[in-house]
Amino acid sequence: MLLTIDVGNTHTVLGLFDGDDIVEHWRISTDARRTADELAVLLQGLMGMHPLLGDELGDGIDGIAICATVPSVLHELREVTRRYYGDVPAVLVEPGVKTGVPILTDNPKEVGADRIINAVAAVDLYGGPAIVVDFGTATTFDAVSARGEYVGGVIAPGIEISVEALGVRGAQLRKIEVARPRSVIGKNTVEAMQSGIIYGFAGQVDGVVNRMARELADDPDDVTVIATGGLAPMVLGESSVIDEHEPWLTLVGLRLVYERNVSRL
Repeated sequence: MLLTIDVGNTHTVLGLFDGDDIVEHWRISTDARRTADELAVLLQGLMGMHPLLGDELGDGIDGIAICATVPSVLHELREVTRRYYGDVPAVLVEPGVKTGVPILTDNPKEVGADRIINAVAAVDLYGGPAIVVDFGTATTFDAVSARGEYVGGVIAPGIEISVEALGVRGAQLRKIEVARPRSVIGKNTVEAMQSGIIYGFAGQVDGVVNRMARELADDPDDVTVIATGGLAPMVLGESSVIDEHEPWLTLVGLRLVYERNVSRL
């Protein structure tokens, strides 16, 4: 089986693939202070519960694919693969790794690995042109051309960041649960904040995607819009532009990149 690990700024998502099918997944908090040994213990605890894997760390794992937006965590995971999975082929997404997606930006090295991996999966699943909207710590919008090229994107503050900012900077406001309110017009402070977050972000997505689509294709209707990320379900029902929801888009992209690189290891 293939273990895929997507390290984000707030959460780390792990997926277990049996061939092309994801058979298990986990979401944990990202902690830049965790050492390689602590990460190994955490992995053993999670995977030890799966019936298709053995009791020992590494049993049943045939390959590992990792991408990370937190350099310190990537460093520790590199040590995990060396110490605890020494005989297992591992692909860590970084400059030099073959993805199959040309990066047409001013400085390709500054594009987050997860955004490139999302583009890889989008091209494989839907072709181009496409826009991937990833609802994570930041809300990112990534554009893929009709030729399958990564051509750039947009970065906006994420939903959780916005909620926290309101709670910190608003004297009479507080941190709230991100949930759909009873109506757009809030009847109390909590519902008013929830409405602003949910419908405000839905409007942001529609506005940004429509502008991107007009630049990306002669006919904007040809652009497939794919939503992913842990908070995507909060906006799906309110946005008018999202065509597909792929919660494990990054993990699928990691599987594809692993397959394209494992023969070179």
